[in-house]
Amino acid sequence: MNSLPRSFYLRGNVVVIAKELLGKTLLTQIDGTITGGIITETEAYAGITDRASHAFGNRRTSRTEVMYSEGGKAYVYLCYGIHSLFNVVTNNKDIPHAVLIRSIKPTMGIETMLIRSGKRFMDKEFGNGPGKVSKILGIHYNQSGMDLTKKPALNSGNGIWIEGEGTLVQPESIITGTRIGVDYAGQDAFLPYRFRIEP
Repeated sequence: MNSLPRSFYLRGNVVVIAKELLGKTLLTQIDGTITGGIITETEAYAGITDRASHAFGNRRTSRTEVMYSEGGKAYVYLCYGIHSLFNVVTNNKDIPHAVLIRSIKPTMGIETMLIRSGKRFMDKEFGNGPGKVSKILGIHYNQSGMDLTKKPALNSGNGIWIEGEGTLVQPESIITGTRIGVDYAGQDAFLPYRFRIEP
């Protein structure tokens, strides 16, 4: 399958895109090894008007500048000095919307993912949590800015991409809630911008 086209990320509504990423497959190729899983939980961040967003108030730093890129790029940042958290940049250039991938159901390259996690077998929490997603997929914050619309040639180069064009989760299957860990965002902490499906 091909990676999702850039047009998927340029449709403007970050909440819609966060929902439509559910059920699609997030994949990486690191040092010739492909790993991946079905996206089961996302959070939408609506840029300069969203107090929970790193770009709130049109904040532009060396870290957040990638959020102002044309949609279809990876925004990966270091959290608590430990965890790389993977986000998908959406919308047009200079509109810094992004979707955090919070959870996946691992489906490909499981042995490699177990090695990366230091575990011997998968449990129900494997791949549950944004830090775990990046760890098992081999995503590092130095990959921020990577083009998600370019699937690397097999066994040639590193890459991150999302497949599943045409895959849609039925609206009644989506569980909606508030985002996690954004208490600092005041009223915006209560926005219903977190979406998940049962793995």
